[in-house]
Amino acid sequence: MVVQMSLELWLLYLIAAIGLSLTPGPNGLLSLTHGACFGFRPTILTVLGGAIGFFLIIAVSLAGMGTLLAASERAFTAAKWIGAAYLVYIGIRVWRAPAPVVALDAHEAGRRQVRRLRMFNQGFLVAVSNPKALIFFAAFLPQFMAPDVPYAVQLAVFGGTFVVVEIIYELFLAVMAQRIAPWLARYGRWFNRAAGATFVGIGAALTTASR
Repeated sequence: MVVQMSLELWLLYLIAAIGLSLTPGPNGLLSLTHGACFGFRPTILTVLGGAIGFFLIIAVSLAGMGTLLAASERAFTAAKWIGAAYLVYIGIRVWRAPAPVVALDAHEAGRRQVRRLRMFNQGFLVAVSNPKALIFFAAFLPQFMAPDVPYAVQLAVFGGTFVVVEIIYELFLAVMAQRIAPWLARYGRWFNRAAGATFVGIGAALTTASR
């Protein structure tokens, strides 16, 4: 028999999830960058990729992988350097990218050569490449877990709630980026360099992370 979670517990988790999403992170920055460079509609794929990545992290955390990384120095170190390397790679690509092209209308935006699969993959990989996120969820979720509720139900509630909150937040960033696109058309190279440097900085900071 499935035991229902209390509404109070879910509301508390919802507030915590909103606070976590509003914390600046690489996925929000990626959505802002893609929104400025490619427009809102293509960036939806970036956001969905990140959302699936976060859902996977929550699923693994609930299954106990976060505890494994916390207990194994070798596993944590490997995940840390892989994630850091990918963020630095994204940062270099963003740094070297040309200024965003402003879409005057939907037809012009549709004519742009946007590699949608790559945008989805980048959103997904940025989300799953940070072992600190996995360990954070492993430490964060047990505070709200109910031992008498099945794994699938808790995954649907906790994973689904956070993913919905994250999607709304990142889509908002993408919309705001498109609105400032004319400004970015003039100063886009500086924006790309700032965003790229931030990605590199996050990746560099990740190498110093400890359990």
